[in-house]
Amino acid sequence: MMSFVSLLLVGILFHAIQAEQLTKCELFQRLKDLDGYGGITLPEWVCTVFHTSGCDTQTIVNNNGSKEYGLFQINNKIWCRDNQIPHSRDICGISCEKFLDDDLTDDIMCVKKILDNVGINYWLAHKALCSEKLDQWRCEKW
Repeated sequence: MMSFVSLLLVGILFHAIQAEQLTKCELFQRLKDLDGYGGITLPEWVCTVFHTSGCDTQTIVNNNGSKEYGLFQINNKIWCRDNQIPHSRDICGISCEKFLDDDLTDDIMCVKKILDNVGINYWLAHKALCSEKLDQWRCEKW
């Protein structure tokens, strides 16, 4: 009986924290609140997210003593808090772990704060790869 309960809990938790790999058209739909914010179009966002995280909601990258979380690779030294950096500035006022789920509401809220504070150049992929020739990043459905 104990192993059944443990297995059931693992199944429930696995489903709750499962990574989500988003397609180009799913990103178009889910990022529509960012369209035009800070002068950045949806194709630019789709391209930037693709080159930043591979469109995977659970991407974590170690970066010179800090970590970057989720689709937008939000850094734990400045924008969010985790156990690794106890004195983070936590400008977005949120746990970094929240950027690893499939609810992008909090991600988008923090992205807007990043844009307001430092602009699109926070995402290095944007200038290098996503500022022109964006036809391939459009979704025909939208």
